Amino acid sequence: MRRSELSEYIKETIVELLSEATPEEVDAQADLNKELEKTVALSKELSEDEDAEPSKAELAKSKSLAKAKEEVAQLTKKMKAKAKEYKAAEGDAKEKIKDELKKMTAEKKKLEKLL
Repeated sequence: MRRSELSEYIKETIVELLSEATPEEVDAQADLNKELEKTVALSKELSEDEDAEPSKAELAKSKSLAKAKEEVAQLTKKMKAKAKEYKAAEGDAKEKIKDELKKMTAEKKKLEKLL
């Protein structure tokens, strides 16, 4: 094969390889590129959101959660003390403490729902 024939053969082969992509494949690749751009944009937004400082509402919510945890702990402590009183009490005093414990239990359940 001569040099000119080889050169012509290489050109034809390259043109054939490059022209093998169908219009559907080109469109599909364009759609994939658009989706990739959207994904990149969304991931940038997400990383910016994670780096942002918490808002006042988020801080207040976390403070209220901490406060609720503390109230649950204090209420549990009071309930344990009342339970000891209940064991030692008799008659009407026992019923009164029982009612107080029921109220405390309801309040504790409300606080635990917040957590």
